[in-house]
Parts: sequence; C-alpha cells; structure tokens
Amino acid sequence: MSGGVDSSVVAGMMKEAGHDVVGVTMCFSINHPGSKKPSCCGVDGIQDAQRAAQILGIPHYVLDFAKDIDEHIIEDFTNEYLSGRTPNPCVRCNQYLKFGTLYRKVKSLGADCFATGHYARIEYNEATARFELKKAKDLKKDQSYFLYSIPKETLPSVLFPLGNLTKSEVRELARKYNLNTAEKPESQDICFVPDAGYKKFLEDRVGGRVFQPGDFLDQDGKVVGEHKGIAHYTIGQRDKLGIALGHPVYVYKINKETNTVHVGPESCLYAQGLLAGQFNPVSMDILRETVEVQVRIRYNAPEVKGYLTCGGNGRIKLEFEQPQKAVTPGQSVVFYDEDIVLGGAVIDGPINLGERKEDACHGHHAGSL
Repeated sequence: MSGGVDSSVVAGMMKEAGHDVVGVTMCFSINHPGSKKPSCCGVDGIQDAQRAAQILGIPHYVLDFAKDIDEHIIEDFTNEYLSGRTPNPCVRCNQYLKFGTLYRKVKSLGADCFATGHYARIEYNEATARFELKKAKDLKKDQSYFLYSIPKETLPSVLFPLGNLTKSEVRELARKYNLNTAEKPESQDICFVPDAGYKKFLEDRVGGRVFQPGDFLDQDGKVVGEHKGIAHYTIGQRDKLGIALGHPVYVYKINKETNTVHVGPESCLYAQGLLAGQFNPVSMDILRETVEVQVRIRYNAPEVKGYLTCGGNGRIKLEFEQPQKAVTPGQSVVFYDEDIVLGGAVIDGPINLGERKEDACHGHHAGSL
C-alpha cells in the first residue's frame, strides 16, 4: 500500500473477496518539505496508507526500505547519469524492491499471495503450462512496460486485481469503500527526486563530479561548443543545448570516456537495431533462433516490429524492421506478442545505419552480441 488510490482499492477488493488481508508499506525515509507533488513513498503516503487500512479494518505494517532504495535504485540512478546513460528507476524498483525484497519478505511472513495496484494482468496459459505477464485491459493505464523485469518465479503468487479495470472504475470503488484516497491525485514523478529536478538531486548527492564541462562534437568530430556536464543530456535532446549552428541539431551520442556530447542532424538519431543486457524473459523461454516480436524502446513509444536474437549472459540483439529514432542507453526495451509481455532488457546502445553517402551522419557501432 503506497498511500495512493490504486493500492488502497486493491486492499478493499481483496477483503471484499473474502481474503485475509494485511497491508504493507515500504518506508524509504524520503521527505521533500514543502513539495507540491503527491508522493507515493513520503510521510504523507505512509499516513494515507495507514488511514486506508484503518477504514478497511485490516492490519497495516510499515517496513524500512531506506537502505534498499539507496543501494539498488538511487546509487544505480546516479551512476547511470554519471556514465552518460538515462536510467529507468521504476523498472529497477519493481525488480529489486517490490517484487524482490518486499515480495520475499511477505512470503516469509506466511502470505499466500502478493497483490499490488499495478495496471497489468497475469494469466496461466494451458498450452505453454506457464504464467504470463500481460498488458492491462485499459491500455492508457497499462504499466506492463515497467513490470517486464519482475522475476518470472513470482508470477504464480502475484495478483494484479486492477488489470481489467479503468481508472474511473477504480475511483468509483474507492468511493464505495469510503476510502480517504478516493480523490487523491496520482504521483507521476520519481519519488526520491525533489521538485527542483534530477540535476539538483545529482549535484547534492555527488557534488561537482556530475557537472564537468566538456566538448560538443559534430558528426565530423569538430568541436562546436562546450557542454555543462554529460548528466545534463539525453539521446534525442534538441532543446537547451546552448549552441547555435544555424540548423537544428540533436544529441545522438554521449561518451563518458572522452566527456563529449555528440550532436548532429536528425538523421543521426536513427538506428537499425540495438544491443541490450540484463535480459529478463518473464513470459518466454530463451530461444536460440531469431524471433519476430513487437518492440517498445521507451514507455511512451509506439510498438514496432523487430527481430530478437538472444545471446549468452543476458545479452540480446534486436533488429528493427524499420529504423527507429533515439535508441537511448539505460532505457528499457520491452518485447510483446500481442498483449503478452515476452520480456525486456536494458539498452546498451544502438546498432547504427553505418556510413552511407546519403546519410548526414557517420555510423558508430555499439559492439557485438
């Protein structure tokens, strides 16, 4: 129970269905005094969860996860930005905290199932004799992209009761249960990043290391300006570069080793594929042959057709049917078969189009599988 409407309603649904329900909340010891944003993990969130449990008449426990979030999420978030990558902390939180440490904790305390307020579904496939992670019915609320990283062995005892509901139906249930969270706005931002933004957060955490200036290079390797530190930039960025070349340029590569940010025309952003690591085949077997999949390279990107090849040690190679724009190291690539989430991985880099005369940009290969 995060203190939001979704997890509060799940507790109510479980109780109404006749289950013996216990509410648990992770305390991250995060507090942003004066923040205008609703938080899922601050003091207010814990108090809202406690109040919801009280209204529902269920026991509620707060578990200390401050060390866990620092070790598994915040440290990685910091290191990724310092490496010129763009991390996705919500994916890691699901993997290491919610469906990692917290799941193991509630199971060790004797719980049969672990129910959360995520918008996704888990269904058993008789033909393949396995549980599969699936998209939510309400695709506007679907969170399956952020859930691909959960361990597949947890699927038989994880429940997503909101998987077939819309947000308005969830709020209607909250009103029916007289919950204090019924009209609570959603928390959208990263819980440990204050209102001032992630750059201020990084500066406070690691000091000047994060903002070492360096060179902007164009696609021919020519210096065209000075950047403010690689953590300021992400692949595909056009605004707030502080350089004027007389034509639009985009960040298409960030090199930690040389402390350089590479900019070029839009054509530089297109890749024919990508390499990724930390592959989690949540609803599939690892196949040695190449398979056709639907692919999403960031949460709000459309799905496109691609061809997935699995290597060893959690490595994968993906080739797109059509070149895709702004493949971003550190973000997640997720693979679907219609509404089934086959699995996903963390992007290491693009496989670029290579040098062709009609291209305005030179190719930079990311390495081999």
